[in-house]
Amino acid sequence: MRKSGVLLPVTSIPSRYGIGTFSREAYEFVDFLKKAGQKLWQILPLGPTGYGDSPYQSFSTFAGNPYLIDLETLIEKGWLTAKECEETDWGGSEAYVDYEKMYFNRFPLLKLACERSGIRQDPDFAAFCEENDRWLSDYALFMALKDSHGGAAFVEWEKPLRMREEAALERCKKELEEEIVFWKFLQFLFWEQWTALKAYANDNGISIVGDIPIYVAYDSADTWAHPELFCLEEDRLPKAVAGVPPDAFSATGQLWGNPLYDWDYHRETGYAWWLSRLDFCSRLYDVVRIDHFRGFEAYFSIPYGDKTAVNGHWEKGPDYDLFAAMKKKLGKRAVIAEDLGVITPPVRRLIKRTGFPGMKVLQFAFDGADSEYLPHNYEKNCIVYTGTHDNQTTLAWYEEQGQKAKRFIRRYLRVKRGNEVPRGMIAAAFSSAADTAVIPIQDWLELGREARINFPSTLGDNWKWRLTKGQLTDALAEEMREMTELYMR
Repeated sequence: MRKSGVLLPVTSIPSRYGIGTFSREAYEFVDFLKKAGQKLWQILPLGPTGYGDSPYQSFSTFAGNPYLIDLETLIEKGWLTAKECEETDWGGSEAYVDYEKMYFNRFPLLKLACERSGIRQDPDFAAFCEENDRWLSDYALFMALKDSHGGAAFVEWEKPLRMREEAALERCKKELEEEIVFWKFLQFLFWEQWTALKAYANDNGISIVGDIPIYVAYDSADTWAHPELFCLEEDRLPKAVAGVPPDAFSATGQLWGNPLYDWDYHRETGYAWWLSRLDFCSRLYDVVRIDHFRGFEAYFSIPYGDKTAVNGHWEKGPDYDLFAAMKKKLGKRAVIAEDLGVITPPVRRLIKRTGFPGMKVLQFAFDGADSEYLPHNYEKNCIVYTGTHDNQTTLAWYEEQGQKAKRFIRRYLRVKRGNEVPRGMIAAAFSSAADTAVIPIQDWLELGREARINFPSTLGDNWKWRLTKGQLTDALAEEMREMTELYMR
């Protein structure tokens, strides 16, 4: 069935307290999508973010980001006051997140809420903790220890804790009991609020497209609690790390730094951890987009300690074996394969065998050749985007092209002026054969480079952009609905 949707991170939703959350404004965004005739809301990973604030470098594969907890709900419960929230410094801009202010000012409020909540006596909290104990206890202890070490990575902790010696862990569980309860409390709030918002979206005909990184962060509860899953030395340092090789965009490649999986171990265990992860994500989201899908066919291994990806090499991944296990154990699940970048014939064969739709990004199409990203080359089983969270907005992207490329873009899209390109791109996506079209909200709003979400391989100025009140109008919703109906999505 043909359908369309919008890409917007939860953090980019307007709210009163510095960052997008599961607040009233998130429900209003669902209402807007329904009014606009959309069927999908695509978001970025929901995990707790660490260094660089990237949702692709999370402290846990299973935990949720405490920044997304709606404070107004806690005010309604009587755990916080409106005055306490309003007097907190959230930064000086409604259009951008100040993550430093989030880090230093949000957690004290959440701790205050925890102290006032009487959460230990809540049977729903007890049930949540029991149901999720396989990951929650390790995560809560990891975060409590991290706080007690001034935020230091676990590899810098004293050896008994770094190596998870039982006596040291038991001692810290007693010493840090209050902190552990606090971190569990945050996950309880996250899960309660997110499932309510997702249910509201589903009840209004909107499916959630979630996003999971293929890798986990090195400094994470997953790596610390389950070192057997990864290629680590005995002292828990990585043997090698993830990235991508040098290409036309980067002479030294990309050094991501994530630990690599010990695929032999995963194969021996029937991919139990991966199946657990995919099953969990299928409860969090309606559709799961797996980032860097080509890494399942072959992954790039870079020696640990190298400063660039130049000395890396390719190694064979689990290929279809993992997805055969998934289909056998979990049945058919809705998955999108992020197949961008240099895709080899073996990767194409893997994606075709899984049956998962791949991605087509229009901003990659206009290099002068008959690109596979041009709409006339699409098959039905794919998702088309004007751009992704890693791309420039379409308006800014067009402005950065050379004159020859601009002429080709305008001719292909049948527009006369550059300011018509965003609408032309959206029309090209919607009119294509692709079963699904997803458009970043910035392109519907025809915003420029000030609204870009992420500049890959950079730190310090990413994941900050937010919508402001008044940008999503009834007129825009009507225009979106008209185009959606025109192209029968």
